[in-house]
Amino acid sequence: MDEAGRRPPRVLALIPGYQEGPRIGRVVELAARYLPVLVVDDGSSDDTAANAEAAGARVIRRQPNKGKGSALREGFRCALDEGWDAVVTLDADGQHDPDEIPRFVTAFAASGPSGPRPELVIGRRDFRRMPPVRRISNTLGTAAFSWAVGQPVPDNQSGYRLLGRRLMAAMVDSRETGFELEVEMIALCLLRRWPIAWVPIVTIYAGEPSHVKPIAHLRHFIRATRAARRLVRERR
Repeated sequence: MDEAGRRPPRVLALIPGYQEGPRIGRVVELAARYLPVLVVDDGSSDDTAANAEAAGARVIRRQPNKGKGSALREGFRCALDEGWDAVVTLDADGQHDPDEIPRFVTAFAASGPSGPRPELVIGRRDFRRMPPVRRISNTLGTAAFSWAVGQPVPDNQSGYRLLGRRLMAAMVDSRETGFELEVEMIALCLLRRWPIAWVPIVTIYAGEPSHVKPIAHLRHFIRATRAARRLVRERR
């Protein structure tokens, strides 16, 4: 029990994966040093699922590929059904350092004697350490989203984050199937006044292939940002 008389939270690592056979095994091995690991294989045709299992993860296999957002929602449903207090989501391609998982768990568990735990903990990246195209995309996207919700948001597109049960339950009904789900999470927390915390994380880019399609991602991001602005206006 902590000082407020609460038991330590039960947290699950959730990794959505698509065509990440060469990389996912190492990510699972490192993450499993801190938390039990669930991998949602989102329709891969390679050995993503087999390598994840060999590294110690439980794997949910899905066909066909439905997108990262849909894979995350599948993992949320599983975590809720099994009674987990929170999940830490990280990518399968090695761009998130599993050794930083304790930062998220500590931020989730920490609060004042009577204060609520954050419902969302987001890993804040250093945009200056990104390749130029991604640096520009993330800088502009974060600025646009901050404008839309009417307050500074340090990093709205980082996929390294922790979600509590209330947020997971709210997100399973989302219609977003791709990366836009991560934008919607923040907007929902702001709308419902659920606490958000930020933790610094290392920024890793080593030439891994990206599953983001720039034009489609921009179109969906603009739509999600507009939806976020409508949500926040409703709150006011």
